Amino acid sequence: MTDPLSRAQLDRYRRDGCLWPVPAFDEETARGFRAEVEALEAAHAEPIGGRPLGQYFRVNGQVVLPLLCRIATVPGVLDAVEQVLGPNLLVWSVELFIKEPGTDKIVSWHQDLTYWGMGETDEELTAWIALSDVSERAGCMRFIPGSHLNPILPHADSYAADNLLSRGQSLEGVDEAAAVHGPLAPGEMSFHHGRTFHASGPNRGDDRRIGVAIRYVTPEVRQPDMGRDYAMLVRGMDRMQGWINVAPPQRAFDPAGLRLYDEILAAQAAVLAAGATGNVALYGVTAEGTMP
Repeated sequence: MTDPLSRAQLDRYRRDGCLWPVPAFDEETARGFRAEVEALEAAHAEPIGGRPLGQYFRVNGQVVLPLLCRIATVPGVLDAVEQVLGPNLLVWSVELFIKEPGTDKIVSWHQDLTYWGMGETDEELTAWIALSDVSERAGCMRFIPGSHLNPILPHADSYAADNLLSRGQSLEGVDEAAAVHGPLAPGEMSFHHGRTFHASGPNRGDDRRIGVAIRYVTPEVRQPDMGRDYAMLVRGMDRMQGWINVAPPQRAFDPAGLRLYDEILAAQAAVLAAGATGNVALYGVTAEGTMP
């Protein structure tokens, strides 16, 4: 078998902290996954387990949605991630980022690792997979190449309604002139490091912009701010046993999956919303730091 990433691509990722486009699967498969996402939207207009569908799409959806597990475990995706991180892979989170056409939703400049409780680790990456056309007009991601060589920097929280991030967190003083766009066709993906500066603009296109962000980690990642976090082993072995390993859900929103979702959200909320001065609705935390 031929490795999906060339030596030049691997060198580029290590130099820049970002890489695109990388094939994930063909366009027909992307259309099929998109259809399943939109079927879930049509079937679940009402809350499930007391939460709207959008909550599960944005936080730990892999715990209750087999679809997101299937996307995260496509062999070609795992093969490429393995070239970067090695043979033992866990999925920490799978999230859907959807921007409707003509809306002003954005993602501000930020570093992913800021609030994750994993420290400065290099043993992680995000694979961001396009299920629709993700052009510059549609609000594709922008990156600052080489910014992953920075430490985790201070972020300001805006809690802005048009920001898709959990607390509207943003870096200040980013050099926009250094930014590069990372457009993707359906079925293509980008990789980025958790310290890489990245952002995305509004969708000025005529179609929805649908992307799946998969957060992969290795067993070597520690969670110093939390003790132990939850993750799903998707390739190789976890000899370190530093994670609480969870199995993929058997059915969408089954009672066991919903109970596990509640457990994980409660355990993660204190870390992911640490220091917040406003409501962090995605993690169920109020400005006072309590679960509503």
